Amino acid sequence: MKNTCAPCIAQAILQDAETGLRWAMRDYAPLVRGVLRRILPGRERDVEECMADVFVALWRNARHLRDTDTPVRAWLIVTARNTGINRYRALQRRQEIPLTEELAQTLADLPPDPTGDAADLVGALVAVMDTPDRDIFLRKYYLLQSGREIAEALGMSVASVNTRLSRGRERLRRQLKEGGYSHA
Repeated sequence: MKNTCAPCIAQAILQDAETGLRWAMRDYAPLVRGVLRRILPGRERDVEECMADVFVALWRNARHLRDTDTPVRAWLIVTARNTGINRYRALQRRQEIPLTEELAQTLADLPPDPTGDAADLVGALVAVMDTPDRDIFLRKYYLLQSGREIAEALGMSVASVNTRLSRGRERLRRQLKEGGYSHA
């Protein structure tokens, strides 16, 4: 039986890290791998290393996730995406992989923040969005799916997806500005 209870997984990690992480990997490893493969195509070794980093971060943040009732799935998507982008940037600096146009635009849309606080705040704001907005944002900016892919997956029109993205981006800009991030 698949365990999808986010607080249950966080609690399981706190009680018995090995068992809790086994549950988390069983339930979420394909999702995390999918996020990382879209950012690091053809770089299986880097994907596997990033996956390990993501699940170590889950172990380290289990108490916070449980205490704040943060959705583990959304947190893992955000963490995988940020971990993958960090690896991508490191590889790019070493000029090991070319920058795709879609990923270049996604990276360009991120606010400059060397501490990572803005990225964490954006991830937290996306995680608490209502559905379907949360699903649309996760699919677009973390899973890097196209508007058409999102529309098909969620049974919506592409125009509706784009409208929700536009309104959601504006809402995030306001929330970031209220949080003291003026570059958003």
